[in-house]
Amino acid sequence: METGSSSDSVGKSVAKREAARSNTKSGSVLPNIKPFVSRTDHNPRELRSWAKKTGFVSTFSSETSTSNSEKFDSSTGFDLDRGHNHHKNGALSPKIEIDAFLGPTRPARGSEIEPASGSASRSDNEFRNGNDRNLGLRDENKRRRIGDESVLGVGDEEGKFGLNGSGNETGGGNGNGKGTRNGRVNGTGNEIPENNPATEPKKEEENGGTDIGIEVYPGGDDPDSEGWQKQSGMRFGLRDNPGFVPLMYYGLQHYLSLAGSLIFIPLIIIPAMGGTDRDTATVISTMLLVSGITTILHSYFGTRLPLVQGSSFVYLAPALVIMNAQEFRNLSEHKFRHIMRELQGAIIVGSIFQSILGFTGLMSLLLRLINPLVVAPTVTAIGLAFFSYGFPQAGSCVEVSIPLILLVLIFSLYLRGLSIFGHRLFRIYAVPLSVMITWTYAFFLTAGGAYAYKGCSPDIPSSNILLDACRRHAYTMQHCRTDVSNAWRTSAWVRIPYPLQWGVPIFHLRTSLIMIIVSLVASVDSVGTYHSTSLLVNTKPPTPGIVSRGIALEGFCSLLAGLWGSGTGSTTLTENVHTINITKVANQRALALGAVFLILSSFVGKVGAILASIPLALAASILCFMWGLIMALGLSTLQYSQTSSFRNIAIVGVSLFLGMSIPAYFQQYQPQVTLILPSYFVPYAAASSGPVNTSSKQFDFAINALMSMNMVVTLLIAFVLDNTVPGTRQERGVYIWSHPEDLASDPSLLADYSLPRKVSRFFCWSRCCRT
Repeated sequence: METGSSSDSVGKSVAKREAARSNTKSGSVLPNIKPFVSRTDHNPRELRSWAKKTGFVSTFSSETSTSNSEKFDSSTGFDLDRGHNHHKNGALSPKIEIDAFLGPTRPARGSEIEPASGSASRSDNEFRNGNDRNLGLRDENKRRRIGDESVLGVGDEEGKFGLNGSGNETGGGNGNGKGTRNGRVNGTGNEIPENNPATEPKKEEENGGTDIGIEVYPGGDDPDSEGWQKQSGMRFGLRDNPGFVPLMYYGLQHYLSLAGSLIFIPLIIIPAMGGTDRDTATVISTMLLVSGITTILHSYFGTRLPLVQGSSFVYLAPALVIMNAQEFRNLSEHKFRHIMRELQGAIIVGSIFQSILGFTGLMSLLLRLINPLVVAPTVTAIGLAFFSYGFPQAGSCVEVSIPLILLVLIFSLYLRGLSIFGHRLFRIYAVPLSVMITWTYAFFLTAGGAYAYKGCSPDIPSSNILLDACRRHAYTMQHCRTDVSNAWRTSAWVRIPYPLQWGVPIFHLRTSLIMIIVSLVASVDSVGTYHSTSLLVNTKPPTPGIVSRGIALEGFCSLLAGLWGSGTGSTTLTENVHTINITKVANQRALALGAVFLILSSFVGKVGAILASIPLALAASILCFMWGLIMALGLSTLQYSQTSSFRNIAIVGVSLFLGMSIPAYFQQYQPQVTLILPSYFVPYAAASSGPVNTSSKQFDFAINALMSMNMVVTLLIAFVLDNTVPGTRQERGVYIWSHPEDLASDPSLLADYSLPRKVSRFFCWSRCCRT
């Protein structure tokens, strides 16, 4: 009896041990492991070790032999769909979401954690048999587009996905920084076709046998809990109405933060065109008027995103090229008006081409070829194009320009987190505060006699100065003194800018060809701004039709700029993305009220006169910061692609280098120009004496001018390489735009983009107005 009892007990203990071992293998019972402790500075190896101990992974490999830091990048999305015992018993292991730096991001819910059982379930059998309906496969008609459930982050039964820091959807998969997910979307919101593990063994071999994935939500945000309607920390959303006073305040705040982009272009081009201080004040007033009108038009009839329209730096380089043409160098009488009319004609032709591109729907076709790897180097080249002008011009008065550059850097970087009465003034008003402080400092230097030279007058042109000593100081006096400009004395108190105020535009084929190509560059710039802004305000990306509508309206706005004579075309300012990010205001009403204030200010001539009195050295110093910011905004677009990919690195690097080097080759064919033009204008004088020489002088001028502009060459090279070099959609970071049915499923999102009903009926003939 005792023997039998003893043997029974021994048998039971053996059976318990075997059952425990069996349960451990099947994954239904996990070892008693302490939970992973989240720390912001932990080593990614600890996460791998913890994952092994918990039984979720037996091998941890990546698609490529990258470092652990790349595997656990904060922007990487993974999908933990299978455990290490999957090949042994076909069971699915538990599913968990882990932040690579902050630990588990949210509690387990229902179907997200599914312990594997001893017997295979129906879904397990389908997984082993390679059934095409496994892992939540949608019907075949929806495989090539973004479904409402996949975009909003709800309704997935087999796998979840998250949003990256920009509100983009991140799928799981391969640890390459922009993971993929079966039938889901990549890190830019791009869809990746459904992959069946049972029918694609080669895919698993490429991934190094990786059977696990970890979903990462940067910032710890759960997309399922709030979805696309969360306003990303915005104080006011697109259609919020906090009241008239707050709207006026935030509208003015928005435009003040963009002051460097709105008013400093005339300070560069008007003196170079031979214009007077009064002409500079008039052009500034005209720019304020056109910017206000076009911003209102775009806010209500364009994409309806909160984007300020204005004289973009995209049009500055071609304006400098045209005004430095050989035939204009010897003009003495009415030089300014003649060049302005030439620019007006070219801008009008380019704007008509841009409008046709949008209204006919051709822009929707081009969107398939415009991706982050095209936008990023192109926008970067726009800022790089003026490196020869920036500090060489600012250096004419270093005692003013260097303090200004230091101030704007201190305010925007070192003091950006300082809050005064709940407002981060230094971060938002870095540019206007720096200009006012430095301008006051320069005024005291002028009043104190720092730029007063005996027997020399700043009012006498340098060409009429007879004394050699005064001729040496003339340049310094013109650039540093605050009392040189006579704009205040000559400008009227009330003056309303009107169309054709400089005369009838002049149309030439050569300048028209230049502006047509530049309008394409402006369209590419705007496409990137539309996409980034839509993600920043946390709404769905616009549809191709809405993008085409925005481009068409930008063409119409440039037409208005050409008719009024602002010297440059009007387009979406790239700096909008930075402004919305720092002000946290993305409101259409605030933008419209600020635009009304700009329009009213343009009627007061003295406002333009005050702005025209800013010393040129101060303007060049601020532009050094603005152009650097544009370069950074361009490079930031690469976040939507795989920045570690050699393909992408090579395309961006080669595009930027050749975009700088090829124009330098065209610019060297002008030895006599160095004796006529200042050094900072020499790179823009290649159109008249470039290496291209054919029987058509008009064609020669256009080709030499276009190939001497950095942004045009960079766009051409990046466009060709990105669309011909093989690469996956995930690797390229292809932009995914919404579909009309996606917006129609959510009335609130439809209201963000759709035109008013009456206006929509009026434009029903246009393909661009169809969402």
